Amino acid sequence: MIDLGGVTLPVTTPFDPVTGDIDVVAFRSNLRHWCAEPIRGVLVAGSTGESVLLDEAERVALLRAARDVVGERLLLAGTGAESLRATVRMTKAAADAGADAVLVSPPAYYRGAMTPEVLARHYRTLADASPVPVIVYQVPLRLSTLEFPTGLVAELSRHRNIVGIKDSRGRLDLLAELISQSAGGFQVLVGSGGVLYGALEAGAVGGIVAVGLLSTADAAAVYAGFAADRKAEAGRAQERIAPLHKRIVGGMGVPGVKAALDILGLHGGAPRPPLAAVSEARREEICRLLEKAGLLSAAQA
Repeated sequence: MIDLGGVTLPVTTPFDPVTGDIDVVAFRSNLRHWCAEPIRGVLVAGSTGESVLLDEAERVALLRAARDVVGERLLLAGTGAESLRATVRMTKAAADAGADAVLVSPPAYYRGAMTPEVLARHYRTLADASPVPVIVYQVPLRLSTLEFPTGLVAELSRHRNIVGIKDSRGRLDLLAELISQSAGGFQVLVGSGGVLYGALEAGAVGGIVAVGLLSTADAAAVYAGFAADRKAEAGRAQERIAPLHKRIVGGMGVPGVKAALDILGLHGGAPRPPLAAVSEARREEICRLLEKAGLLSAAQA
């Protein structure tokens, strides 16, 4: 059984400003920075990594580059696609590239046809074919997606190769419902850094949180403090990252996260079109938020 416990980072994808191709050198540089902190691992080609704007060859190239850098840390790959055929193909390619497990978003374009029965068949068939463990991805509802009924997740949790779920709805009541109704050993991860501490209290094993890209040490400290029963320390770290999650990650999405990385001296860059960079006013707001969190002085030191 793979252990998903801890804080995993859904890493961004830098692009060459001239060609628009993925910038593997910048990507590896970012990974080395993040891996200096006690994170559990990284997720390549998640929502924050602009997965739907990447082609399969790019995802594989990023995974191969990441495998060399992250070492023994967990390497997860986003492999969801609209067709089962494409999802299976990408999942096998990700495993060949070194992924330890895959995070699979639901096919949502034909949303009305995606009944619980259809989705259960989709995930079971994928899990039967996958050479690595499968994690179900409850995509944030503000994006173009669908919501999994708790009963469906409970059913999928009994499959031997479906090992967990990343729940990005940001609601602790729904997260607790998943935890209480899923099979023993099924691992629930929170996808919202704004409620990481609360999710751990509810029984989540960890989180895949984009705010950790901006304040990696604090995100890791929430988990480490909670695990070591240093609850006050974990709570203080949660208080520091909550505004960053709400205003930048949740409020501005990928463009905001990438702008923040640039300001912090990492490789953010522009998102891939049709996504657009943040406005100058928003960039100034990001600067103020990072400064208030004490991250600008640390980046400049």
